Amino acid sequence: METAEFLEALETEGRLLAEAAEQAGTDAKVPTCPGWQVRDLLRHTGAVHRWAAAYVAERLTERRPLTEPTGLDGAELVAWYRDSHRRLVGTLAGASPDVECWAFLPAPSPLAFWARRQAHETAVHRVDAESARGGGTTALAPDFATDGIDELLRGFHARSRSRVRTPEPRVLHVRAEDTGAVWTVRLSPEPPVTTPGASGEAECELSGPAEQLYLALWNRAPLPSVTGDQALATLWRETSAV
Repeated sequence: METAEFLEALETEGRLLAEAAEQAGTDAKVPTCPGWQVRDLLRHTGAVHRWAAAYVAERLTERRPLTEPTGLDGAELVAWYRDSHRRLVGTLAGASPDVECWAFLPAPSPLAFWARRQAHETAVHRVDAESARGGGTTALAPDFATDGIDELLRGFHARSRSRVRTPEPRVLHVRAEDTGAVWTVRLSPEPPVTTPGASGEAECELSGPAEQLYLALWNRAPLPSVTGDQALATLWRETSAV
């Protein structure tokens, strides 16, 4: 996917998130994030938007701490979230393609990283907001969901902080049935190593439509289908939180 496509997704997902949060009310519990209410979701996601926008707008080259507001609530908090989202979209859309700033996953450029990362960040939390509102969730495009699976497996879980580890080498396949994408995840005492394609025999396979896999791998929904060693699927559920 191109940066412009991620920006379009980011704009849509943030608008849907705000609408669902407003309809649910900031007191509503978020079923997909146990212990959170909608106010926690808005404070977190809005703070992430402002944090991300600052790197690009100010060309920051070192990591800054993330600071969430504590006093905002109700309609004022929803309005603050909308403003945070609007600032992020505007900053990314207006940035030079060669802007240099801090990023924490491999990408063609820092701008490409932040557009992709914020699109997926917002999509996952939009699902959270819609779960708090009830009445079903808006569908994700299969190609977008497939990209998000790739970012999660080959980006987040390639980092040293990933807790998805096994004492002995194990192999897991992840298969998006509707888009044909497959990943081979090699587990060991070290961080997982994920490569595109089905390489060798796997002891377990997680499969299903890309959207369902995306939400399941982000621990927002049950795994659609598990074949082989169920313990590896359980390991993912218990240790993969980012």
